[in-house]
Amino acid sequence: MLVYTSCFCLAVWLILPDINHFYEVSFMGFRLANVGGRAALVSGEAYYDLEKISHGDFSQDPMQALEALSELSALDAQLENFEPSGQLADVELGPPVPNPKNCYAVGLNYRNHAEESNMAIPPVPMVFTKHTSCITGPTANIEMRSDYVDYEAELVAVIGKPGKDIAREDAWQHVAGLCVGQDISDRPMQFSAAPPQFNLGKSFDTFGPIGPVLTSLESLENYHSMEILCDVSGELRQKDNVDDLIFDIPFIIAYLSEIVTLNTGDVIFTGTPAGVGVIEGKYLRDGDMLTTSIEGLGSLRNRCVRVTDHSRADILPDAFSKLLAAAREKAAGHK
Repeated sequence: MLVYTSCFCLAVWLILPDINHFYEVSFMGFRLANVGGRAALVSGEAYYDLEKISHGDFSQDPMQALEALSELSALDAQLENFEPSGQLADVELGPPVPNPKNCYAVGLNYRNHAEESNMAIPPVPMVFTKHTSCITGPTANIEMRSDYVDYEAELVAVIGKPGKDIAREDAWQHVAGLCVGQDISDRPMQFSAAPPQFNLGKSFDTFGPIGPVLTSLESLENYHSMEILCDVSGELRQKDNVDDLIFDIPFIIAYLSEIVTLNTGDVIFTGTPAGVGVIEGKYLRDGDMLTTSIEGLGSLRNRCVRVTDHSRADILPDAFSKLLAAAREKAAGHK
């Protein structure tokens, strides 16, 4: 855990006119970025190196920043007193949560996606895990190892305050912030066994872009209702609103925390709306630009790059073949 020195507390005290104002601004929100592996706060198009502006009270590690959210918000409220470290346009951002302990994901969590997949609405969240080594940045290349790699635009929640058996009505208090995510999927690997292996098929290196920054709830006008879009090389593939989630973030957090302790920095991909490539037979191709946006949270822009095949790249399992056949039949019916 971070230890905050009396110097930083005194500095904040001197900047603010009174202690009541300190508590007021402690929860005004923040936008946390990863600039070259260093934690930074963002205001407009400028970024502020967190270690530098806190005089060492915060380290350069973005993960450690998540352990002191009220102090982070208090510092963010005073950014006008500091010189920017640089402009976002001049740097490449990494994932705002680069090394989560756990990465959870939820399948079939939009009604229209369950319907397009010809699957029943699940009675509880259909949770799987993505290996954390798949996490990458908002502009990183997506390295594809078969010709059947798919996109899934998602809202991502990041845990701040850890907890076990969290009540649904208390769940938002455990959220550090929200960001945009892509749950990239290699369909032959996903369907290589029965039942499907969601974790491996969705955990290739680079298959978890998140970002562009982590935005606290206090910085958003209405985090319950935000438009979500996915565009592939200029073609709109997915468009919905996060208020269409079957199981909302508080429900997911309450459900997960019955089973596991949620840790600071844990990442939760909350599900994707209708329009995924497997249904229409539209997969990502070498050179495609995948743009994923959520209102208020920003956009990911990831170039798709075809690299070497994995060992099952040319093997189409029965379950996957049936999905392909259904997709082709549907596409033929639209002509």
